[in-house]
Amino acid sequence: MSWRITIGRPAAVGVAVCALVGCEALVPGGGGNNGGSGPDPDREVSTELPDEEVTLRLAFTDGPEMVEALADAFEEKHPQVTIEPEHTEFSDYETNLKLMMTSDSPPDIAQYNVQTKDLIGSGHILDLDPYYEAYNWSETFPENTLEPLRLEENGKVHGSGYLYGAPVGMSLSGIFYNKELAEEAGIDAPPGTLEEFERALEQAQDADLNPLHVGALDSGGVHLWTELLNSTMPPEEYQDWVNGVEGGSLTGDQALAATETMVDWAERGYINESASGLGQADSTAEFASGESVFLINGNWAAGQVDSEMGDNAGFFLLPGVEEDKEPVASGLSVSYNISAQTEHPDVAAAFLDFLGSPEAAEISSEGGFEPPNAEIAPEPSGVLSDVHDGYSAIIEEGTLNLYPDYSAPASYNEMVSGVQGLLAGDTEPADYLRNLQQVRDEYQSE
Repeated sequence: MSWRITIGRPAAVGVAVCALVGCEALVPGGGGNNGGSGPDPDREVSTELPDEEVTLRLAFTDGPEMVEALADAFEEKHPQVTIEPEHTEFSDYETNLKLMMTSDSPPDIAQYNVQTKDLIGSGHILDLDPYYEAYNWSETFPENTLEPLRLEENGKVHGSGYLYGAPVGMSLSGIFYNKELAEEAGIDAPPGTLEEFERALEQAQDADLNPLHVGALDSGGVHLWTELLNSTMPPEEYQDWVNGVEGGSLTGDQALAATETMVDWAERGYINESASGLGQADSTAEFASGESVFLINGNWAAGQVDSEMGDNAGFFLLPGVEEDKEPVASGLSVSYNISAQTEHPDVAAAFLDFLGSPEAAEISSEGGFEPPNAEIAPEPSGVLSDVHDGYSAIIEEGTLNLYPDYSAPASYNEMVSGVQGLLAGDTEPADYLRNLQQVRDEYQSE
C-alpha cells in the first residue's frame, strides 16, 4: 500500500498569531481520513508546512514544563504556527479523554493514554504510517519505541498494525537505592539476580532499616508487581497478554510465582506497612529523606531523588531470576497522537517529527524523561546516569514491555485495589490473576 507524499522544506515565515482551528460536527475521521481507523491510500501528506498562520491545540497530562518548552521551540522554528497546550491532571485526563476526542471540537494533538485504544477503534485517531514514510521515522525513532504504538484497527491489539503515536520521552520502572544505607546494611553492589535482591532486603531488615518503600495508594504497588512479572515471566508470554494477542494468559505458573513473591515480601516485613495508604509522591519523599534503603518507582521520580539526595542515590532495573537474563522492564513513552478531525494534519505531524530531534531530546531530558533515541540524549550524571544506563540497556539488548493496565481500559483500578488486597493478605494471588484475566478477556470480546 502506498500514499501520495509531497516532501519539501518547511516554511518558516509569518507571525505566531492564534487562529481558532475550526472543526465540523463529528463524523469519525471527517477532518483527517476517510472515516476508518486504517490508512487511507488516497490521502495526500506533505512535510511542507503552509505559510498561513495555524493554531494547534495540544491536550496532555504529563510534564507541563516540558510541553511548554517543546511548543516554544517548535514555534521558534515555525513562527506561523501557534501551539496551545491544554493541561489536565492525570485522573481527569483519563476520565475525559474520550469526551474530548469525540467532541465537535477535539484538540488537534493529544497525549496517548490507555483510553486511546477505544478511540482508535472508533476512528477518531489518525494513522501515522504515511508520515512514518514521509519523514523516514525508522531512522529517527528506535523501532522498539514505536512498536507499542502500533495497533490493529480495532485498537485492542498492540505491537502490530498501524502507527498511531510518536514519542518524545520514555518512562521505565525500577529500583532506587540509598547508597549510605545500603553500605550500612552490608550491601556493596546492585543485585544481579532476583534472589540477590531478596537477600539485600533481608540484610536491610537485619540492620534495623526499612528495606523497601512502596506507594501502593496509587500505582507504586502495581509497579512492584509488574517488575516482578518482568523478572519471572518470559517476555513473549507477558507481551501476548498485555498486547491483547488471542490466547494471552496471566494465570500461568510464573505469573503466580511473581505475585506470591510480592505477598511473601509483605508478610516478611520487607515492604513498608503504610504502603496501601501512601501514594507514589509521598513514598518518594520519605525515601529521599532516608526512610528506606530501596524504593520502587520510575524515571519520572529521578529528578526529585537527584535534587534531594545527589550522589547518595542510585538506580537499577529489577534483575531476573537468572543472572544472564536480558534486561526487561515495563514502561511507556510520553507519546502524542493526532485527531482524525484536525484540519491541519501535516502541521500536527511536523510537530510529532520534531519530537525526535536533538533539541527535543534535550528538553525531554530536562523534564526527567529518557529521549526515545538514547544516542542523541544529553550525557546525564548521578542517579540520572543510572536511569539512562538502564534505559540504554533495554533499547540495545532488552525488552521494554507495556505497563499492564494497557491490557484493558478498566484494568488500572482493578490492579490498584487488587495489589492493596494482596499486601493486606485479603486477596489470594490466584484470585487476583484470574480477575485481571477476566477483565482483559471481556474487553477483547466486546
